[in-house]
Amino acid sequence: MANVEKVSIALTPEIAAVVRQAVESGEYASNSEIVREALRDWKLKRTLQRQEVEEMRRLWNEGLHSGASRFAGMAEIKAEARRRLEAQSQQGA
Repeated sequence: MANVEKVSIALTPEIAAVVRQAVESGEYASNSEIVREALRDWKLKRTLQRQEVEEMRRLWNEGLHSGASRFAGMAEIKAEARRRLEAQSQQGA
């Protein structure tokens, strides 16, 4: 690794023990390797979360622009949800 920057992190004793055990068992070559993998996973998780939020925004806007609802209010929405749940339960039985 030619271009690296050293940083200091603080871990709880429990997490530090887990990290040490992973290195001692040979699962990882170093503490740094564990932290790098954890940060890659964290970065991927954040990317996926952002994509999910964008998808929800897209769906929300699509719903807003799709026209008036066929339901008059929340009571009708709940009744339809109950009807669908009951129909699904009967299909699975």
